[in-house]
Amino acid sequence: MSLVDVSGLQVTFGSNRVLEDVSFHIDPGEIVTIVGPNGSGKSTLLRCIIGAIRPDAGRITRATDLRIGYVPQKLHVDPTLPLTVRRFLGLPRSVSRSRARQALESAGVPDLADRPMSGLSGGQHQRVLLARALLEEPNLLILDEATQGLDQPGSAAFYLQIERIRRELGCAVLMVSHELHVVMAASDRVVCLNGHVCCQGAPEVVASAPEYRALFGSGTQGALALYRHDHDHHHDHAHGHSHDHAHGSDDNAGPSPGKAHAPHD
Repeated sequence: MSLVDVSGLQVTFGSNRVLEDVSFHIDPGEIVTIVGPNGSGKSTLLRCIIGAIRPDAGRITRATDLRIGYVPQKLHVDPTLPLTVRRFLGLPRSVSRSRARQALESAGVPDLADRPMSGLSGGQHQRVLLARALLEEPNLLILDEATQGLDQPGSAAFYLQIERIRRELGCAVLMVSHELHVVMAASDRVVCLNGHVCCQGAPEVVASAPEYRALFGSGTQGALALYRHDHDHHHDHAHGHSHDHAHGSDDNAGPSPGKAHAPHD
């Protein structure tokens, strides 16, 4: 069963139709990325999934055991507050020192507990937000432009950490990002959104879909092919068949990974 099943979603703000007939699903353990231009409704879709926005039409079915960890684009913390990372992780409810330490280790920043929040770099700040999301012991981790503002090495390191977390915890990941060449390569499935679902499927197929190229051109395809070759080679030797579940023939997996799926009008 899918963790989240979105069917026929419609959201309107005033006279502006933001989302129209959006349907897709998230299965356990997979990385799904939503790509689309500015104003395409990506963040609105995430807020519908976490329950912050009620859609005008359509249905969102969530698994009964769904636990969501959410990493926002950014979270402003008043720099004048004497707030350590450890205390920040304990808001709004208390968290034991051992749980906080474990979350920071999973996020790749085990030594930050006693550092002031105001003294963190952009990358460290995002890792702390990731640790806070991991305190929920999520089986679905949602990242909304979580690497915005990071430089390329910092962004790449963050995505590698997400892959490591997915592998260790077995959680699914739903990401929104503008970094097409990295995100497309790191994902099991991609949903191209522009108010509606333009196409969805395996990254290689979406990258060559006419709907995707109309929005983004074909500039990412060479980088995608190169990364995929290295990525697959790396996994063959280091991780065995850790991705087999994402590319297998699950009857409930929706559109075949070998076909980009464009919804009917």
